[in-house]
Amino acid sequence: MRRYGKHTDEDDIRQRPNRKGNRPRTSIRPKHEDAAEGMVLTVDRGRLTCLVDDRPVTAMKARELGRKAAVVGDRVALVGDLSGKKDTLARIVRIEERSSVLRRTADDDDPFERVVVANADQLAIVTALADPEPRPRLIDRCLVAAFDGGLTPLLVMTKSDLAPPDKLLELYGALDIPYVVTSREELETGGAADRVREHLAGKATAFVGHSGVGKTTLVNALVPQERRRLTGHVNAVTGRGRHTTTSALALPLADADGWVIDTPGVRSFGLAHVDPSRVIHAFPDLEGGTEGCPRACSHDEPDCALDQWVAEGHADPARLYSLRRLLATRERTEGD
Repeated sequence: MRRYGKHTDEDDIRQRPNRKGNRPRTSIRPKHEDAAEGMVLTVDRGRLTCLVDDRPVTAMKARELGRKAAVVGDRVALVGDLSGKKDTLARIVRIEERSSVLRRTADDDDPFERVVVANADQLAIVTALADPEPRPRLIDRCLVAAFDGGLTPLLVMTKSDLAPPDKLLELYGALDIPYVVTSREELETGGAADRVREHLAGKATAFVGHSGVGKTTLVNALVPQERRRLTGHVNAVTGRGRHTTTSALALPLADADGWVIDTPGVRSFGLAHVDPSRVIHAFPDLEGGTEGCPRACSHDEPDCALDQWVAEGHADPARLYSLRRLLATRERTEGD
């Protein structure tokens, strides 16, 4: 049965009401030019604590950002309630371009990378000289991730009262990595924090290390005003919420223009996301020698031009050994 006549007009056509509202859908997104700037301090189950004008603000990611996730250290733009009062919620509408990214994967066969920290200047790799024994392969992996992500590495060796640092210093000496050696007594009295703090002023530094090396004790000594509870209930920064060992936390350095970013303890550091060709950028004294390398050279094969480059005196042989050790670290397990 025909409902309308031959000469129907648009006004004659009945339209079903939109149950979700009458506003038409559009792909045009608001620019939010008046959004406030903030920095992500921690992420907890979809809620992000951001620092906006020296006050903590709880926020969630806007739907328009899609699958793009904000991580600790991100510079973001926020709208909504920015008062920071209890039970208020702002929206993150934009994630600014990152200057550096620390990534890792679960293992070397995992194709899914996870961004741990954004916009950090340094990566402090904390390792004990004994109890537990140092794991050079894990240190190598952290170094590769730092070089690949644009972070400057800092090696922090703890428990020097149990073992001397000479062996590790010899192993990493050719890399010219700044380092700090501390003892258990210095960790307890705060002396270690004072010496580490000299390397942190004016920088955002992410701390990594596996269980038992003294990382949390050191972080607590560096930021006593934001001391973390080891049981997992944290948020001295925000005064609310919960922070567990499964997420990172950015803490401001006392009396210094800098940040300490504590990250969860790691058992492994997958490098599936790292392109080996980018690691050479951390060795400027060797990079010039790669011009004579064959295409897709792994820098550890008979035709590699780096051997001749070193033989001609352009670089120290120890540097080439260090490069090749780092490039090969993806093929080894951390316990090797």
